Amino acid sequence: MAPPDTRQKHVSTDTVTGILKRVIAENGRDHVRGYAFAIFCLATVAGSTAFTAWIMESVVNEAFAKQRAEVVWVICGAILVAFILRGLATYGQSVALSKIGNNIVARYQRRLYHHLMSLSVGFFAEARSAHLAAQISQNVNGIRDVLNLTVTSFARDLLTLIALIGVMLMKDPVLTLIVFLVAPPLLYALRYVSKRLRKATREAIELNSHVLGAMQETVQGIAIVKAFTMENELGRKVDSIISAAEQRANRIARLTERTAPLTETFAGLAISGVLAYAAFRSIYGGVLPGAFFAFVTALLLAYDPARRLAKLQVQLERATVNARMIYEILDMETRQRDKPGAGQLEVTDARIEFRHVSFAYASGERVLSDVNFVAEGGRTTALVGPSGAGKSTVISLIPRFHDPGAGQILIDGQDIADVTKQSLRQHLAYVSQQPYLFEGTIRDNIRYGRPEATDAEVEEAARLAYAHDFILAQPFGYDTPVGENGVTLSGGQRQRLSIARALVRNAPILLLDEATSALDTESEAAVQKALDEAMSGRTVVVIAHRLSTVVRADKIVVMQNGQVVEEGTHQNLADRPDGLYARLNNLQQTPQASATQ
Repeated sequence: MAPPDTRQKHVSTDTVTGILKRVIAENGRDHVRGYAFAIFCLATVAGSTAFTAWIMESVVNEAFAKQRAEVVWVICGAILVAFILRGLATYGQSVALSKIGNNIVARYQRRLYHHLMSLSVGFFAEARSAHLAAQISQNVNGIRDVLNLTVTSFARDLLTLIALIGVMLMKDPVLTLIVFLVAPPLLYALRYVSKRLRKATREAIELNSHVLGAMQETVQGIAIVKAFTMENELGRKVDSIISAAEQRANRIARLTERTAPLTETFAGLAISGVLAYAAFRSIYGGVLPGAFFAFVTALLLAYDPARRLAKLQVQLERATVNARMIYEILDMETRQRDKPGAGQLEVTDARIEFRHVSFAYASGERVLSDVNFVAEGGRTTALVGPSGAGKSTVISLIPRFHDPGAGQILIDGQDIADVTKQSLRQHLAYVSQQPYLFEGTIRDNIRYGRPEATDAEVEEAARLAYAHDFILAQPFGYDTPVGENGVTLSGGQRQRLSIARALVRNAPILLLDEATSALDTESEAAVQKALDEAMSGRTVVVIAHRLSTVVRADKIVVMQNGQVVEEGTHQNLADRPDGLYARLNNLQQTPQASATQ
């Protein structure tokens, strides 16, 4: 059985604290200087804000009550300097945190890409690519937001609040106590909201990824959509997903913004209580208003950082949900990895041998059972049989897209399970049934077979693949962009480019997975010529539904129900009256088979 990819938690990500610890552990050391500068700037903002409130007593008492003109200029100059410092510090921390945040996003994008490349083919067979891409694009900013929210909240908002509370205590301890009486109920209410928000945020992310995934799939399959008039059907499906996502987004908005009436109500109670107390002291106690004005200024300035800190847990819940979903991908590890001490594959004859190989997918479906055959070096071995016989699975086991549940696969006597996957695949070239072209030019797509290949080698491979002439007919020749998955080229042209990619690799083993089954007769003839060139002098394992393409194979392996039932040449197998190959050959009645019989 093919082992599935598994998740392994490095640090607990079940809580906000767990996520925060992990993000800091992975990124904090690399950005110590940047964060230190940002924290210094944020502390400057907090200090200048507290200074503005503190100096209000002097403004009111010295300028308005005592009317000391010589002091006014000093006070005004000090306020101007405080605001200039605050502006510069705000700019500095904003730029510093943005640079750090952008670097973190870029780092995790690279990390996600390389990690996805390390996962097994089985993972991608089960995961929906559109859903995966949407999930990554939506959630990768969560890592950045966790750190930035933490730094700004503690270095700016918390320091500012502490400094302003200090001013309030200095000016009037009793008024400060009145304000703090309303804080505990507010914190309890916000904690309740944040717990409900966590679940709603995760559901919204899932629904939004489904929306983006559905749109991407529709765009990619637009020809099928229009050919089968699926517009209305898919439209209803997408509408229902969008409606569900909209409802979830509205619920998140209600939960998130529920903090506003809570904070405003409690702030109103605090400020009205303070004003009432201060008014009675001024009216009946004859206390100078300067201290009161300084206190009120500090209280009003403290409102914004207090409100932001009150919403911090709600915002962190949303950011950590995003970050947690990214870590679910990053923590996914494949068991199909190189053995400790795995060596390099050494290829001489490129002889491939299957010994008692059995295989089942993770679902438990058994595909191969005790498969034995040999593909001789430098010769062509064809796999034929009805659909579902296990031919494609055999092909996929050779490059270790999957590992067999039992048995061995040997290349020149070396068990491929004992060598590194990279050294194994360097000796293989692969042409799939559905050729895939990547964004870029024709030259780029051929050169992916061997990045160090020269332009002359690329063009020689194209000639051998019978692609050179149609490439020169393109608007920019080899530098013509191919469009998304080669949409500007025909099926036969795309297939010949994939053969050229295999040829430029110059590998001793060539794997062909029904490379002509989806082509018309003319394209098949051109591609078959290219394949004949590609197979020359190599060990070839080829799958074909059309027996006309394998009549010249050195050996034909006939499979049925995951087992090898016949082996031989075309002539030998066709002459067996009760054989499976003979029956398939008679059903197809190909001109090539008739000519040889």
